[in-house]
Amino acid sequence: MSFFIKKKGSVKVSQTKASSLSAAGKNDGDGGKRRKSRQDKRLNEEISSDSETESPVVNKKRREDEEEEIEETAQEKKLRLAKIYLDQLREEEEKRAEEESFEADLVAGRLQEDVLEQKGKLQRLIAKDLLPPEESEFRLLRGHKLPVTCLVISPDDKYIFSAAKDCCIIKWDMETGQKLHKIPGVRKGTEHHHVGHTAHILCMAISSDGKYLATGDKNKLIMIWEAATLQHLYKFTGHRDAVSGLAFRRGTHDLYSCSHDRSIKVWNVAENAYVETLFGHQDAITGLDCLSRERCVTAGGRDRTVRVWKIAEESQLVFHVLNPFFFSSVSLWTVNKKKPLVTVKQAHGSHGDVGLEQPYWVSSVAALHNSDTVASGSHNSRLQLWRCGQGFRSLEPLFTIPMPGFVNCLKFSSSGKFLVAGVGQEHRLGRWWRIKEAKNGLCIIPLKRQEPELEEQPSGGSQ
Repeated sequence: MSFFIKKKGSVKVSQTKASSLSAAGKNDGDGGKRRKSRQDKRLNEEISSDSETESPVVNKKRREDEEEEIEETAQEKKLRLAKIYLDQLREEEEKRAEEESFEADLVAGRLQEDVLEQKGKLQRLIAKDLLPPEESEFRLLRGHKLPVTCLVISPDDKYIFSAAKDCCIIKWDMETGQKLHKIPGVRKGTEHHHVGHTAHILCMAISSDGKYLATGDKNKLIMIWEAATLQHLYKFTGHRDAVSGLAFRRGTHDLYSCSHDRSIKVWNVAENAYVETLFGHQDAITGLDCLSRERCVTAGGRDRTVRVWKIAEESQLVFHVLNPFFFSSVSLWTVNKKKPLVTVKQAHGSHGDVGLEQPYWVSSVAALHNSDTVASGSHNSRLQLWRCGQGFRSLEPLFTIPMPGFVNCLKFSSSGKFLVAGVGQEHRLGRWWRIKEAKNGLCIIPLKRQEPELEEQPSGGSQ
């Protein structure tokens, strides 16, 4: 019995297998058709350029990045953003530190320049940038009846003080050219009734703080004035001949004076006191100047010497001029040598008949302090500007400025923007010649400088 049962089961199984095989055959036929149509579709599809360039490695990396983004927690994201923010802050601080360091260097350089300028040690080489001025830009200030003999400019370049053979002192406004104050000259013998000079004023000086003005005349007197109002304060007596030169020591109220009596005297203006007298010149002293150190430089005329007085050491350096035509030459000296570094003979040419030529006298010389610019004047109707060469071992002519008459005094403004000339029909110390066509007065000459050339940047280059 069991045998037949098993047989039946086997028949059923075989029938089931047969039916499944027949169904599979049908399905295989249908599936083959479907697979063929899908392959045709894939062949007809267009492939984009992005899918062409993407490689399996790129796709793998993209999937990894996406997985990392998905796996990054909120805390990790905050940490990452905080790091980015700190990096930005660090870069900004480094950039700011560089800018502050650059600005600090600029400020330090400017402060150092100011300190050197106050000490009188700042060098300004400007001669190469100066341009010849136009004659139409000159300003002539007329107020003196006789030849101007001396002038000074206030430290702030706002005022000019001038004096002349008419014994007058005039204070001018530099910008407008107006007369602000005038101290007229008085007759000899009326000094007790009037305040002022009674003889030709030959020299003047102003203190570095602009407080005191000193003037000296042929009557051996030195008068001290308040520069702001030209109020007379007091006078110094002691010289035995005409006072020919005055100079204040920079940063102090110490006054040096020289005279035709061959002596140099030291005064303290603030305390109205005489200090001492220095002797050494063998003939009349014609000029004097000084800077900030306790020293002064004097030039003798007929004894042909230039002397540097070391007042604190109580000694002097003597420089002898061997040039027979020293009165027509311009020389450049150094305290380290006994002879000039350079001498320009007949600096302003000569005049007279052929074979009887005579050189023009140099009647005034001025230098812009701590620079390479020098000016000299004569009576050849030309004012000459010079440039000191490399190492101050040469004097090169820059250009000439038309100036009829005797140029008796020259002064540069502290800024170097103006040159003021005192002009007259006669020499400041005598009447050897007279130029009638000249006009007595002050001439303000503007000094312009050329702009520095900018370097051209190549096109497309980094700025």
